[in-house]
Amino acid sequence: MDTSREKADRIKAKAHELGFLACGVARAGFLEEEAPRLEQWLREGRQGAMGYMARHADLRLDPRKLVPGAKSVISLAYNYHTPPRQADPGAPKLSTYAYGRDYHKVVKKRLKPLIAFITERFGEVALRAFVDSAPVLEKAWARRSGIGWMGKHTNIIRQGAGSYFFLCELITDLELAPDAPATDHCGTCRRCIDACPTDAITPYGVDGSRCISYFTIELKDAIPAEAGDFRNWAFGCDICQQVCPWNRFSTPHREPEFAPKPELMALTTDEWHGMTEVLFDRLFEGSAVKRTKFSGLQRNLRHLRASPAGHG
Repeated sequence: MDTSREKADRIKAKAHELGFLACGVARAGFLEEEAPRLEQWLREGRQGAMGYMARHADLRLDPRKLVPGAKSVISLAYNYHTPPRQADPGAPKLSTYAYGRDYHKVVKKRLKPLIAFITERFGEVALRAFVDSAPVLEKAWARRSGIGWMGKHTNIIRQGAGSYFFLCELITDLELAPDAPATDHCGTCRRCIDACPTDAITPYGVDGSRCISYFTIELKDAIPAEAGDFRNWAFGCDICQQVCPWNRFSTPHREPEFAPKPELMALTTDEWHGMTEVLFDRLFEGSAVKRTKFSGLQRNLRHLRASPAGHG
């Protein structure tokens, strides 16, 4: 009979074998530290029009409400780092996580053999997988499980790997030995704060209603004129990650489904701004960019054209 530590070690070894960048374990329970911070963030309206953030707050703060009897939260990281390869340096930019196939589908697919391994090895267990698709405070669990610390830009950073990775969780009633939480290594650095063109970042906080990713992806209405200069980002934004010193340790991913289409990388500025809906559907089939729809991308591009600073 495996001990809780042996079980955890076997799951981690399998996760690495399956291509995950990191895997850690935390004890399932109420997130006491995060509860007041989430409440304040919502009270101050930092979620903007993301109404879903205010719903199911009780589920976000206690995984045992998502999986009754849960004892462990297994956090995993999956590398998506793709050094930007757009041929036209002046063309509108995509966050590199959106270059290939929608990560929700890809990461969920990669989790399936791990789930199969757990159930085959340890018998019938209550277990649910989450890939940024349910009320789970994934960054809190990633920190608690030792995956990495939450940087001042609120992304999770891992020593020796940077921050270009997706997070996902398996919540289970399996008793697993927890890992030590990750410690903070941002020090006095404030590059992400200083580099954000819309002043969305405060140390360890992001005003979602001012973030370029929020405006270009989450917001469904017109972009307000006072939103500011998006530095040519048409979908998402990587500025706070690009300036982070820890990302000099990032290595390119090995996931074929994250490879960008050559046609997409070759688009010129004029082709971006003259994009038809037919081309949009072809270029972004199965992509996270579909979330903003053609009308949303057109809106974003109009804002870029109207921005006085325009490109950067």
